[in-house]
Amino acid sequence: MTTRTGRSAAIERALGGRDISDGGPTEPPSPPPPGWRASESALRHGTVAAVAVAAALVTGHAWLLAAAAVPLALLALALPAGTRPRRIDPVVDVQPRRCFEGEQLTVTVTLGLDGTAGRLDPGITPGPGLRLDELTTGPRHLTLRCTAERWGRWSVGTVDIDVYDAGGAARRTVRVDLGEVAVFPVPSAAGVTPIPVRLPQRLGEHTSTQRGEGVEVTGVHPYVVGDRQRRIHWPATTRRGELQLHQFAAEKASDTVVLLDVLADVRDPATGASSLDETFRAAAGLVRAYLRTHDRIGVVSVGGATRWLQPGSGGTYFYRIVESVLDVRKDLGYRTTGLRRLPPPALPENALVYVFTPLTDQRILDVLDQVRSRANPLVVVEIPSGDPAVEPGDSRAQLALRLWRADREAMRFALTERGIAVVTHTPGETLDLALAPLLRTRIRGGSR
Repeated sequence: MTTRTGRSAAIERALGGRDISDGGPTEPPSPPPPGWRASESALRHGTVAAVAVAAALVTGHAWLLAAAAVPLALLALALPAGTRPRRIDPVVDVQPRRCFEGEQLTVTVTLGLDGTAGRLDPGITPGPGLRLDELTTGPRHLTLRCTAERWGRWSVGTVDIDVYDAGGAARRTVRVDLGEVAVFPVPSAAGVTPIPVRLPQRLGEHTSTQRGEGVEVTGVHPYVVGDRQRRIHWPATTRRGELQLHQFAAEKASDTVVLLDVLADVRDPATGASSLDETFRAAAGLVRAYLRTHDRIGVVSVGGATRWLQPGSGGTYFYRIVESVLDVRKDLGYRTTGLRRLPPPALPENALVYVFTPLTDQRILDVLDQVRSRANPLVVVEIPSGDPAVEPGDSRAQLALRLWRADREAMRFALTERGIAVVTHTPGETLDLALAPLLRTRIRGGSR
């Protein structure tokens, strides 16, 4: 069994010297040869014996045949004492199949053999987004421990296991597909949940402007037959000379939709941070905050393909939302000149829409126009992508950088002039800092 002291060498040997630090896709390996074949040691011993016999025949020196005796004896000793397995059935167990970024996965591959086998020698082709940390090999099983580095729906990879016979003279390669795992983004810290002016007629935890059965007092009103007498406001009754009762605000729930801009993935030249990664982490934090207040929230992603999920509520709905958009990385390779119109069920009437975007693709403005034309309250959360790298002393690059900044300022100004709230989220900080100014007033929708 592999010891901890030799873990790094075992992992490097299993990976075959491949560098997977960038998390990019790896080329699929060529298919292994079928059936049993000679092992490396058998080939070495056979080669030495064949060279010694050939040299004896060419030179006529019989003593050279003695050099072939030792490797032939080793080959004879390596003949298997038992029956070679004819059937090898691998069983894969991955725990867990769903996890968050930074968590560890344990992959166990157990081989079902119908004969006698020797050692196992695995060769691993890991999937992108995962890092192999530990490899342990047993008589009939091997265990891999991997760390999920990036969110997404990733293939765990493949393992080519060389199964040697009892004597080590022959080997057979079995390829095992480890399946897929769903890696969820780590939600950003968020607790602020702004609400629109109009709320649907559904009980919740947000105070509305309408009268109702709530706990927040908004004023007093004259007594009407049928009102509860225990709500009498005695100071106002004494001043006005007639019965006055407490007036409460109705408490309702809100509908919220998170719209994700996956038209492009921009990396910050200074930090290397991915705008798509930061977009999903911030959006996941906002989704979790609204679900904690028992609101309904849905998701829409626009890019190569439009993916959406109708607003819903409940503790498990967070995982449904995240799983519905885990495949957006596959959309980055798909380019189209235009975008399809957003499906009407994805944007309920008066639902508050948050658009998470780096504001790098002009096509997102068409999407914002669609949302605005439906009179939905709209908030744009900008994910900064960082300024392009400019060499010192390059005047043309400096001018291009100024034009690039001016273009982004023009986009923000155009959105603000249309009455759209624009806030900037700094990666690494809580989303509450960006959304706090929206608590001063309720967000209004557009006009149809």
